[in-house]
Amino acid sequence: MKRRALVAKASVWQRRTVMGMGLATAAMWLAACKPNKLSFNSVDVTGVDYGKGFELSDHNGQVRHLTDFAGKVVVMFFGYTQCPDVCPATMIELAQVKKLLGADGERLQALFVTLDPERDTPDLLKAYMVNFDPMFLALRPTPEQLPVLAKDFKIYYKKVAGKTADSYTMDHSAGSYIFDTKGQLRLFTRYGSGAPVLAADIALLLK
Repeated sequence: MKRRALVAKASVWQRRTVMGMGLATAAMWLAACKPNKLSFNSVDVTGVDYGKGFELSDHNGQVRHLTDFAGKVVVMFFGYTQCPDVCPATMIELAQVKKLLGADGERLQALFVTLDPERDTPDLLKAYMVNFDPMFLALRPTPEQLPVLAKDFKIYYKKVAGKTADSYTMDHSAGSYIFDTKGQLRLFTRYGSGAPVLAADIALLLK
């Protein structure tokens, strides 16, 4: 009887061991099937409920939507052409990022959204973009569109009076938004992150 009890007990342990191994194997397979979470240098804002799109005229007068750039990573920056430092530095950085991406640079679309439509005419914006890359686009909201757009993208901007009516400056947010190839807002990159860091994040989104 004692022997039968030991055999029965051993059999139970064997079944439990086999079952445990089976569960462990299944868990490993499930883990292997789960996509790895991408690790970015920029701030991951995936899933936020703002910055979902726009309808704005570019510097050529063509109405643009985020869906126009499907298949590309879009970097969207808000600034103005008479900005003395942050804006040109950001656009130069984006031009460097495009070069660092090599052949994939053609799948990067930089968008410069003016916060100063009063002075930033389409012709001025077009000339400004050529300084950085002929494929970069400037978007020009109307004075009525601008506050709505800024609210949608949580952008801060404020006119600061100068010595004359036309010499004012604009205080504004200095970061950029990055959309993946499906038009989903994924990242917020702070000003001055550096071209290599930004290029690495964009390369991940292009995979």
